[in-house]
Amino acid sequence: MLKGKKILLGISASIAAYKSILVARQLVKEGAEVKVIMTPASKDFVSPLVFSTLTKNKVLSQIASEDSWANHVMLGRWADVMLIAPLSCNTLSKMANGQCDNLLLAVYLSSTCPVVVAPAMDEDMWRHPATQNNISLLKSFGNTIIDVEKGELASGLFGDGRMAEPGSIITFLTEKFFRTKELKNKKALVTAGPTYEPIDPVRFVGNHSSGKMGFALAEALYEKGADVTIVAGPVQQIKKYEGIKIIQTNTAEEMYNACLQLHPDMDIEIMAAAVADYKPADIASEKIKKNDSELLLKLIKTKDILATLGAKKKNNQLLVGFALETNNEKKNASIKLKNKNADMIVLNSLKDKNAGFGFDTNKVSVYTSDDTWIEMELATKKEIANRIVELIIEKSHA
Repeated sequence: MLKGKKILLGISASIAAYKSILVARQLVKEGAEVKVIMTPASKDFVSPLVFSTLTKNKVLSQIASEDSWANHVMLGRWADVMLIAPLSCNTLSKMANGQCDNLLLAVYLSSTCPVVVAPAMDEDMWRHPATQNNISLLKSFGNTIIDVEKGELASGLFGDGRMAEPGSIITFLTEKFFRTKELKNKKALVTAGPTYEPIDPVRFVGNHSSGKMGFALAEALYEKGADVTIVAGPVQQIKKYEGIKIIQTNTAEEMYNACLQLHPDMDIEIMAAAVADYKPADIASEKIKKNDSELLLKLIKTKDILATLGAKKKNNQLLVGFALETNNEKKNASIKLKNKNADMIVLNSLKDKNAGFGFDTNKVSVYTSDDTWIEMELATKKEIANRIVELIIEKSHA
């Protein structure tokens, strides 16, 4: 998402400046070109050498040096985004009041790109009315604030004022400024995880699905501009982006009802959840006690979400199903594609190592309604999700 993006990273004097090293490293790792500007006082907290080594660019801190000067106007025009992290209370005050006594402030005042700041200070300083007024002024100027986090502070106190973590900052930049537009104005539904079918108040019939693949697909769709809703079974996954909506369900019936309600408004639907095919016919109201006799469960079929959506699918809707097979994989996948009226089936085989339930990697094949068969080699679920979404974009634009 950040490949080729130009980020101007400003660093002011705060103990949180050590986190900026990780921010710079992650930005470069994501493919961004990074230039760093430091206030003179920030050098007491971190070394310019670290940033020049990580970014492969000279670190700037002086407007003029010997017979050369840093063109602050062009720096502000070069960047796609200017990120000041950490933003100290002192630099915040100067920005809010238009002061210009160092290179970072000069670039800020002449910048034409979006400006994002990540404040860092002690809790009492953060809560002071003057600080909050300065934050309000920065917002009124059109700047974007990354909220401080609660945690242990340099003073030893515990409270608000910590600079956001590097990973959170990178995610924030991606979501707010670098989503692409291939799927803009498209609504997408993704199911993820297992379903738990209760036997009694404490036991259930379920499976080992983690939901990782479904969440990766939701993130990939969102990064391409789609409006994404996840209907999730009982999973431990946390959504990466604030804008992704989640509907929590437990049983196949709950997931079926949620998908059916959302279906009419959806442009893209990906059924990646491992929905139980059967559920107990009767649910005990009390915990079933262990005894010497056998426990026999009568199971009945659950409602088929993919088949139901396939039957209701309109011409402008694209439906993707998942198939987990252990034998006759291609044949079973092609039958499922036709019988469910899907546009694509993503095939997982339990015979593939390091793929499927619980793993961070996956190996899939995609079979489309125009008889195209695409093999994808073992890769991270994020990479697999990106490739599947690329196929969806190709098919929806065909």
